[in-house]
Amino acid sequence: MRIALYQPEIAGNVGAILRLAACFGVGVDLIEPCGFVFSDARLKRAGMDYIDQVELIRHADWDAFLAQNTGRLMLMTTHGSDALHSAAFERGDVLLFGNEGSGVPPEVAAVCDARLRIAIRPEARSFNLSVACGIAVAEALRQTGGLPL
Repeated sequence: MRIALYQPEIAGNVGAILRLAACFGVGVDLIEPCGFVFSDARLKRAGMDYIDQVELIRHADWDAFLAQNTGRLMLMTTHGSDALHSAAFERGDVLLFGNEGSGVPPEVAAVCDARLRIAIRPEARSFNLSVACGIAVAEALRQTGGLPL
């Protein structure tokens, strides 16, 4: 199981996701360019000392990521056609998250194996990126028996 972040814009979110990945024991693919300098203090503050415990792979762009990816791409999106809780995850899945401002472009969504949405109240727009990531990764790991004991 891996988390893939498509051109994230907010350092604090990435730091929180790296901490989440360390706690769950999943790898992270960071698809650049990012909207911040990777050495940003906010990234380090949110990730704390957990960042060194994550298998992090930085990819120069989407094409570089695709060339190395071997898992199913499970896109988490507010425009998802299927609910997260009804998806059937597999151990090798890559949970792809778009950036905070615009998600992923249509050509990226088109190559994904699934487009999933997290159930929220109709009057709410979306979760914060790191919160959505935590919900989705926990569900995927629960289904595949990958939650830490």
